[in-house]
Amino acid sequence: MKNIAVIGAGTMGNGIAHVFAQNGYKTNLIDISQDSLDKGLATIGKNLDRMVAKGLITENDKKATLEFITPYTNLADGVKKADLVIEAATENTALKLKIFKELDTICESGIILATNTSSISITQIAAATNRADKVIGMHFMNPVPIMQLVEIIRGYSTSDEVTKIIMDLSLNLGKTPTEVNDYPGFVANRILMPMINEAIETLYNKVAGVAEIDTVMKLGMAHPMGPLQLADFIGLDVCLSILNVMYDGFKNPKYAPCPLLVNMVTAGKLGVKSGEGFYDYSQSRKAETVSKQFN
Repeated sequence: MKNIAVIGAGTMGNGIAHVFAQNGYKTNLIDISQDSLDKGLATIGKNLDRMVAKGLITENDKKATLEFITPYTNLADGVKKADLVIEAATENTALKLKIFKELDTICESGIILATNTSSISITQIAAATNRADKVIGMHFMNPVPIMQLVEIIRGYSTSDEVTKIIMDLSLNLGKTPTEVNDYPGFVANRILMPMINEAIETLYNKVAGVAEIDTVMKLGMAHPMGPLQLADFIGLDVCLSILNVMYDGFKNPKYAPCPLLVNMVTAGKLGVKSGEGFYDYSQSRKAETVSKQFN
């Protein structure tokens, strides 16, 4: 594999494109919005600048990485020569099914189609195509250039050959691929999201405040980031979406999202991306000031 197409220039998409390009793969970054593409490429440039400043790469490495990335606003053009297509669009089932149905018609039959979904069924996505054996999940962690894990999710019909190809490819990126089966939330979010949801329930029930809950988990459980801070970082809308997928998939009330989470998302308090969640990010992207609604 030499040519990679990444669909979606948001946080995950530009991170995935960054990693492939940095490892010498010709990478097409595709988004219907030119503004999103511009922002995505700017983010990649800033992240590479940080790596140069830390002595992790050279200026020449940065230049070479950026030269390996080509932006596209047209899906068909962007995937035309791809050996692998990775979808990293918004975590919305209908949107992903639409994208995969279109990809199936415009990509040659032998091309592997991967999704970066964090919770949606790979089997369901694969069913929108006529190549279910060649559809697989590649769940990268955020921030992609730093985090080592890639959850490799096999759909019901994903072939052994395709799984091995993607596992080996992930190793070539310097990542640690871990194979899991296709159930709602997979492994990472099946364990993480109930913890985050329980932290929100703990706040909702006034057991403790935002900073206190995060402090207990950081100092008592050796977590690098408290669950409420982590929820802000992930995006409260994303957390809600994943919990809803698991609740719908398992029909188990333990996955039902806390009413406080639902209300915050409805009010547009999404965390870092909106400037406020459990913490106030108007002055800093660091979780230093608890949102006034929780004071």
